[in-house]
Amino acid sequence: MHFKKLLLVLILCIGVAKIASAQKSYELKSPDGGIKVLLNVAQVINYSVFYASDELMTNNSLSMELRNEILGKDAKVISAKYSKGDDLIKPYVPLKFATVNSQYNTLLLNFKGNYAVEFRAFNNGVAYRFITSKKGDVEVLNEEVGIKFPSDYDLHVQQPASFKTAYEENYSTVNAANWTTKMSTLPMLIDTKKQYKILISESDLSDYPCLFLKGNGKNAVTSTFPKAPLAFGDDGDRSLKITKEADYIAKTKGTRSFPWRYFVLSKNDKELLENTMTLQLASASVIKNPGWIIPGQASWEWWNDASPYGPDVNFEAGYNLQTYKYYIDFAAKFGLKYIIMDEGWANSTTDPYTPNPKVDVHELIRYGKEKNVGVVLWLTWLTVHKNMDLFKTFKTWGVKGVKIDFMDRSDQWMVNYYETIAKEAAENELFVDFHGAFKPAGLEYKYPNVLSYEGVRGMEQMGGTLPKNSLFLPFMRNAVGPMDYTPGAMISMQPESYRAERPNAASIGTRAYQMALFVVFESGIQMLADNPTLYYRNLECTEFITSVPTTWDETKALAAKVGELAVVAKRKGDKWFIGGITNGAEQNRTLQITTDFLPKGKTYTMTYFEDGINAGRQAMDYRKKTMQVNSESKLEVKMVKNGGYAAVITPN
Repeated sequence: MHFKKLLLVLILCIGVAKIASAQKSYELKSPDGGIKVLLNVAQVINYSVFYASDELMTNNSLSMELRNEILGKDAKVISAKYSKGDDLIKPYVPLKFATVNSQYNTLLLNFKGNYAVEFRAFNNGVAYRFITSKKGDVEVLNEEVGIKFPSDYDLHVQQPASFKTAYEENYSTVNAANWTTKMSTLPMLIDTKKQYKILISESDLSDYPCLFLKGNGKNAVTSTFPKAPLAFGDDGDRSLKITKEADYIAKTKGTRSFPWRYFVLSKNDKELLENTMTLQLASASVIKNPGWIIPGQASWEWWNDASPYGPDVNFEAGYNLQTYKYYIDFAAKFGLKYIIMDEGWANSTTDPYTPNPKVDVHELIRYGKEKNVGVVLWLTWLTVHKNMDLFKTFKTWGVKGVKIDFMDRSDQWMVNYYETIAKEAAENELFVDFHGAFKPAGLEYKYPNVLSYEGVRGMEQMGGTLPKNSLFLPFMRNAVGPMDYTPGAMISMQPESYRAERPNAASIGTRAYQMALFVVFESGIQMLADNPTLYYRNLECTEFITSVPTTWDETKALAAKVGELAVVAKRKGDKWFIGGITNGAEQNRTLQITTDFLPKGKTYTMTYFEDGINAGRQAMDYRKKTMQVNSESKLEVKMVKNGGYAAVITPN
C-alpha cells in the first residue's frame, strides 16, 4: 500500500509539473508604469488588471467560439511580441481635443490555430482584441468577455428589456454581488467604491454585433450578443421584425481584426470627462477630402411642434413653407448652419422622393442656400434601406445631411447597415445623424460625416428627462462619442411643478442648466430644440448659446462627481467656455474654481450666467454678470438643485 501511495503522489506531481510548464505568464505595463496587466495562458486565457498596487479586475477571461473550434481554449502561444505606440491623432470632428497624443505599450500573442490576441496598455486604461487569419468566412457562435471583480463593486448600467432598444432607458445602479436581472448596454461605468472608476465600452466595431453585458450575481459580468437575423417580417412603416435568427452572432471574414474591448481606468471622476479612448482605438478616416463635412448647430422644429407666434408671424404656423422659411431666417440671423426638417416634410414616410406640397422642400433648399443655411431631412431607416439611391437624389437636390431614425437594433446586420449608410452618404457628400441608435463605437472616426448619434435619453422625453439621469451622460454616454440630446429649452421647470407638452414644450432644470448643456454635452450637430419665438424673446441667452462651438481644441475638467456634478472648461481658438450642471440635490452647491487653464500674463473678460436666487423654485430665474479674470483668478460657482452655470471667457 505504501508503494502504491508513493506512486500516486509521484504521478500527481508529474501532472502538476506538466500543467505548470504549459502555463505561460506575461506582463504588460502602461508607458508611465501606473497600469499593469498580468496574463496567464494555459487551458484558458486569463488576465488581471492593476492600477499601482490595487487589483481592479481579477482573472478576467476571453475566448471566441467559432463553428468548429474555440479560440482561447487550450491556447498554445507561438510567439509573443512587445512593442510601443505613439500616435498623434487629429480627428476631423474634434469633440474634446484637436490633437490627441495616444501613447501605449502593446503585447501581441500569436497562437497556434491562426489567431492572435492583442493587448494595449495606455496611461489611462487597457484594451484588447482578437485577430484571426482563417481562410474564407467564419461563423462566430459567441465571444466571451468575462470580467471579474475582487469585491462587490457598484455598476452604473442602462438595462433594456431586450436587444430591441433605442438606448433611451434611465441609468440605474446595481451591485455586482447580486445583479442578475436583465442586461446592460455599453458603456458601463463601474464604481470600485475606492478611488477608481472603470468605464467599459468598445471601438472599431464593424461587421459584428454590439456587445452587451450581464451579471451573474457573483461579482462578475459577462458578454451577451444579439444573434444574426436571417429573415424579417413587416412591422409598420418604420421598421421590420425579425422572424428568424441564426445560431451564430456573426458570419464574417476569417481574416480580420475584431472590435476592441476597452477599460478606461480613472483615478478621479474628472478624467472620465476628458476620455478619448474610442477615438484612440478607432480606424482612421477613409474619407480623403472631408472639407465638405461642416459640423454646426441646427434649428429643429419637432420639439416645439413648428409653432412660432407673435407679431412677426403673420401666417398660419405649422409644417408648411412659410414656417420653415421662418426657421431658416432665424438660423441665418444667429449663424446656425442648418435646419432639421423632421417627419412631415415628405408626402409619406415611405416615399422619400415626393415632398409634401405644403412644405416645398426644393424652394426651402433654394432659400436656405441664399441665406447660407443647409437643410437636413429626417427619414426612417426602413425607407432608406428600400431606397438606397436617395443619397444621389438628395445630393442633386442640394440636401446637406440626413437624420435616420428607428433602427433600435444592434445585431450584425444592423451594424453593417450603419456603415453602409455612412459610406453611401459620404460618396454623395451628405452627413448623417443616427437616431433610434446604439452608442458610438468608432464608425464616426472612420466616416467623420457621421456627426452624431442619439442613443440617449434626451430632451424629447420631456418630463421624463431628469438631470439626475442626465448627470451620468458626460461620464458615460458622451465619454464614448457624440450625443444628440437636443438641448436648448427656454421654458424651464423644477420637477415638482412640471406641466408641459408641445407646442409649449419645457424642460426640467434651470435656464442656466440648459445653457450649460451646450458646453458640457458634445455633438457634431447640436440642436436648438426650442421655438424661435422664445429665442428672440430671450435674446441674451440665445446670443450665448449660438456662440458656443460644436468642435473644440481643448477640454479641461474642473469639477466632477458621477451622477451629481460636472463642470468643464473648453477652448476654441483663444476663447474659453465653461459649463456646469448639477443634479436634484436639495442643497445648493457652491464650488471654488480656479482659472489656471488661462495663459499667464493675459487678462480676459468673462460673461457668465448663473442660477438666480429663486431658481430652486422658479427655474427660469437667472443672472447675467461680467467680470475680469486671469490665470490666477478664483471663481465662486453657485448652482441650485437641477441647476447650472455657463460662461464665455474672451481675451481683452
